[in-house]
Amino acid sequence: MKEYGSLAEAIRSIFGEAISVDRTVPVSGGDINDARAVCLSDGSKVFMKSNRRENIDFFRKEAEGLYAIKKTGTLKTPEVLALGYDGSSSFLLLSYIGSAGRVPDFNKHFGRNLALMHSAPCEDFLSNGRYGFAHDNYIGAGYQLNEPRESWTVFFRDCRLKPQFERAERYFDRGMRKRIDILLDRIDRYLTEPEKPSLLHGDLWSGNYMTGSDGEAWLIDPAAYVGHHEADLAMTELFGGFGGDFYSAYRDTKAVGPGYDDRKDLYNLYHLLNHLNLFGGSYFYSVQRILDRYC
Repeated sequence: MKEYGSLAEAIRSIFGEAISVDRTVPVSGGDINDARAVCLSDGSKVFMKSNRRENIDFFRKEAEGLYAIKKTGTLKTPEVLALGYDGSSSFLLLSYIGSAGRVPDFNKHFGRNLALMHSAPCEDFLSNGRYGFAHDNYIGAGYQLNEPRESWTVFFRDCRLKPQFERAERYFDRGMRKRIDILLDRIDRYLTEPEKPSLLHGDLWSGNYMTGSDGEAWLIDPAAYVGHHEADLAMTELFGGFGGDFYSAYRDTKAVGPGYDDRKDLYNLYHLLNHLNLFGGSYFYSVQRILDRYC
């Protein structure tokens, strides 16, 4: 995708030479980027995220994830309009998602459509291997390794748990390090290989979807990769869950293997480790609790 040298250049290229920025309005939500509604001279508006100039790779990888989800033809995402630089900042322009009341059976529709996304072909999203992604990307502000692997359990060990444990090493004493090594060595005792790989949102909690003007769920802020659909499903349960209708509709559309309830904490260990590394020791005991369960 072309990267523009200024916001004004991007706006003119997309909307025409006569269109300019009238004003920007801060939008709440998120703690990594500055978020604004960009109001244009023709009365329309777009959504803009900005960060330091050197952090443009955040936006490149977010755009890749949004493109991938859109390609499945299942759940909706904002349209990627442009990215580039503006002075000391980098920016990502997306279509503006207007809010509305939820449609009846919102959670049922959401659960069904997520299951359809997880069932969609995903071979085009990586050039070799069965699991991973075309490029490394980010989970929040944390770096996410997506090196291709043929085995899901090997991928989850090497590209998910192991890098996070290494970053969090200062939190663990010798005894915990030995237990971590045991867990990593025995990962295939706990996880299963899926029947087929799935494209995952990668960071699917309640803050990473919104209700669009059509009253349906729209996905935002992906940390996309190809993996086991259970990893996305587990993440939806980490911070409170999406409601019984969501899970019933998901399971009516896509099978969830026996023993999922015994695996979901291990999938969510990845996210808790990422939070430990990003936000500090308040997440240590949640990590310890899961280690106590598995080894």
